[in-house]
Amino acid sequence: MHNEITGGVYFNVVAQGRHITLELPREITPALTGLPPAAGTFTGRDADLALLADALRPGPPAEDAPRVWAVAGLPGVGKTELVLQAARYALDQDGWFPGGVLFVDLFGYDDERRLTPERALGSLLRALGIPDEHVPADLQDRARLYGSVLSAYADQGRRVLVVVDNAGTAEQARPLLPADPRVPVLVTSRHTLAGLGARLLDLSELDAASAVDLLRQALREARGPGDTRVADDPAAAAGLADLCGRLPLALRIVAALLADLPGRPLASMADALADSRRRLERLAREDVTVRAVFGLSYAHLRPEQARLFRLLPLNPGPDLSTEAAVHLAGADPYAVEELLHTLARGHLIEQGAVYGRWRLHDLMRLYAAEQGEAHTEEDAPAKAVERLFQYYVDTASAADDRLAPAAGPGPRFTTRERAVAWLDDERANLVATALAAPGLGCPQVSLIVFGVLTEYLSLRRHFDDWLRLGSTAMRVAMDLDWPLAQAEVLNNVSIALRHLRRFDEAAATLELATALYRGLDDRAGEGGTLGNLGLVLWETRRFDEAIPALEAAIAIHRDTGDRRAEGSALTNLGLVLQDLRRFAEAVEVYRQDVAICEEIGDRRGAALALNNLGTVLREDGRLDEAATALTEARTVFRELDDRHCEAQALTNLGVVHSRQGRFEEAIDAQTRAVDAFRLSRAPHDEATALSNLGLALLTAERPAEAVAPLEEAITGFRRLADRDGEGMALTNLATALGRTGRPAESVDAYAEAVACYRDTADRYKEGVALFNLASAQDAVGRSREAGVALTEAVAAFRDTGVLPPGPLPRTLDELYRIVSPTGFTG
Repeated sequence: MHNEITGGVYFNVVAQGRHITLELPREITPALTGLPPAAGTFTGRDADLALLADALRPGPPAEDAPRVWAVAGLPGVGKTELVLQAARYALDQDGWFPGGVLFVDLFGYDDERRLTPERALGSLLRALGIPDEHVPADLQDRARLYGSVLSAYADQGRRVLVVVDNAGTAEQARPLLPADPRVPVLVTSRHTLAGLGARLLDLSELDAASAVDLLRQALREARGPGDTRVADDPAAAAGLADLCGRLPLALRIVAALLADLPGRPLASMADALADSRRRLERLAREDVTVRAVFGLSYAHLRPEQARLFRLLPLNPGPDLSTEAAVHLAGADPYAVEELLHTLARGHLIEQGAVYGRWRLHDLMRLYAAEQGEAHTEEDAPAKAVERLFQYYVDTASAADDRLAPAAGPGPRFTTRERAVAWLDDERANLVATALAAPGLGCPQVSLIVFGVLTEYLSLRRHFDDWLRLGSTAMRVAMDLDWPLAQAEVLNNVSIALRHLRRFDEAAATLELATALYRGLDDRAGEGGTLGNLGLVLWETRRFDEAIPALEAAIAIHRDTGDRRAEGSALTNLGLVLQDLRRFAEAVEVYRQDVAICEEIGDRRGAALALNNLGTVLREDGRLDEAATALTEARTVFRELDDRHCEAQALTNLGVVHSRQGRFEEAIDAQTRAVDAFRLSRAPHDEATALSNLGLALLTAERPAEAVAPLEEAITGFRRLADRDGEGMALTNLATALGRTGRPAESVDAYAEAVACYRDTADRYKEGVALFNLASAQDAVGRSREAGVALTEAVAAFRDTGVLPPGPLPRTLDELYRIVSPTGFTG
């Protein structure tokens, strides 16, 4: 007699024999298909899904391939859904998991339903077909049996996938991880389970496009393809996604609410969620609420963790540093750092762009603020805000001091670079603090922050922030009835307005500031506003008004002994003299400013003066001297990390290279300058550099390539209503068109340039444009018109002193050599 049993995995009584009477127990069927259904709407996680799918693929594992993956993230971010999608995909692949899948929800954050490892293992063993009477009572014995069963399944070619959902701690999940490398495990948790020995995958909120797509998919799934509300109002959909913090749970709740009422517009739902005080309340449908999901995590915090969590929303900005959190909490730095780490591991907060910075998800911020309101007496939020704001004010002031000319190392910032780096990191927080301070009972903070950030905002060209802060500071100064503060705010705001080319507003602002300073008999303040007003008048080509304003400013600064302000006013006067082609006088005032800056140790001020000195030397034909000055200016700007001014020196140096015949260097310099101005969001300077690039290509005998950047420059100047810049670019474009066989277009471009210079009353440049127009008209056989243009050009040149009175030059070539119409640069 021979008995043999083949196939199957047996962890029960096996009987063999010729004559056997056996009463069998109830039949036990392995339950290996218990995976919850995956959602039909899933988007925005393609890369993560591909990563998990690749990890589940059968085959010999690589030496360093993880067999356990732990997916973590804040509540509602879609951890479980990602794992279910990955598991469902793997089960659908032929031969990947013939043994099926084991799924268990540990309810790690629900005190009432949380499973112990023993209970979880008991459930899993029964799902594997082990009868109750054979399930050991002890945790270790259950874990050993569990591992043996899964290995036996794998030996039989019935590989099983294990999914462990909602693990509260590594200790809760660890006994459920079989040692057999053939059995992969996917774990989800709100905590980053670094102690589990798993490959960690942290999820964040969806990107903007995916969040909108999730709304679209969910509505179409619920109501069919006829629900086109997302496509019909994409702006409202994007706004709704942002109000949900792009959190999948919140998006699905909103989609369900919208599906309940198919006629409700997205804008209506967005309006309902716009009130941040009631948003969490409204992100609820039946028994699913964002607040309740967040609350499960919050309930597990220790008192000191919960207090810091509740204080974090008091920071007005988008994130905060560990150092700022220390001042907010008013506690030991090492203790606060550990609390932040704990909150981050639980995904109640998230790490910022770099280590040492922390942020709250938008909806989590609202939840933390709600909890804070319920613990006001315990947390003392007013004192916390006072500590935080004092930290921001003190540190920003120290950084501003380090930016000052000739400033040495301070106790807070040993180098200028570190001061700028701190301001870069904290700009958003400082701006938010200044804007929020009046409403929080700290109005003077707005004035202080605005004052200490002026130099930095100018350096980094954050003009929009500058104006927002200025508006708030002005309201505070008026509420406090401080006329001196009002004058200082107006003077500073005018600088931002001028950089934004809002010249009329800048001039009006400066007139108000000047009147306030005069009323206070503040000579130094009056001198500063006159200097800034002279610069605005120069920008608007009102040279006759600019010169007396600047001369008055210089006189005041000399009387008050303010050497730095005197130097700045001298350089501003040089700009006016340069445009009036009074080159020798411009060179002299620029050099005076350089000398003053060197005397007081102001490297940046000296570099600004050198940059302007280089441009006037260039226009005066002193190219080698110009190159030396501009190279020195560019070097200083680079050392000071002033990227915008470095690009200005670079584009000016590129023009010098063009005139020196160093064409490739010129083209490279202008190309890099254009890129730099685009990065710094400086459209006027970008247009100037594009025009200079076109000129460089033109002088390099590459006129066809010059056309595109010149046309782009013209568009930029027109958008900014800069007729002078437009005329400059049109003059160069006309030359390029003429050299590429497009003479009629060249004539039109020169004629437009003439109109630009007439609008700006610049007789010299009008004369050059007229002279070139005459040449272009003559080339296409329009001799009579050419004669008229030439006569007008001669009159313009005589008005500006380029041509002396008396007989004209005998030939056009001789006239050309006198006026040297080589194009213009900024």
